[in-house]
Amino acid sequence: MYSVEEIKELLSAFDASKATALDIQLSENEFISLRQKTAKPAAPAVCTTTVQTMPAVQEVQAAPAAAEQAAPVQDGTPIESPMVGVFYSAPSPDSDPYVTVGSTVKKGDVVCLIEAMKLMNEVTAEKSGTITEICVENGQVVEYGQPLFLIK
Repeated sequence: MYSVEEIKELLSAFDASKATALDIQLSENEFISLRQKTAKPAAPAVCTTTVQTMPAVQEVQAAPAAAEQAAPVQDGTPIESPMVGVFYSAPSPDSDPYVTVGSTVKKGDVVCLIEAMKLMNEVTAEKSGTITEICVENGQVVEYGQPLFLIK
């Protein structure tokens, strides 16, 4: 059995570490389970956006034509995540994905699932069109408003 001081030390060490989860089996029926509540996976998305934005600003100042050529990379209207959660492209691991690049969808068709608080939430297309890009990986943590797909 851990003392209060030992548990406080454990919590302090866990908070200071880069670990996102820790499970300790105390006995057959007792365990300690720690999980970070901070949105650590969001940091790469912020960094990626910053990295993509900074060169674009420099290109506009140096050569406006180069910035205009970079704009067509995103071809279509984004389908954004309605919540923070885990992106799943298929209803189960052994199923085919709801959509792939080139899939034609109608307004209201399910395009993916977002798991939030152990609930699976269907994300639907807001308009009819063709999927031109899948912006996230299966199993990736996504943020509210993050583009999941591009549809044209």
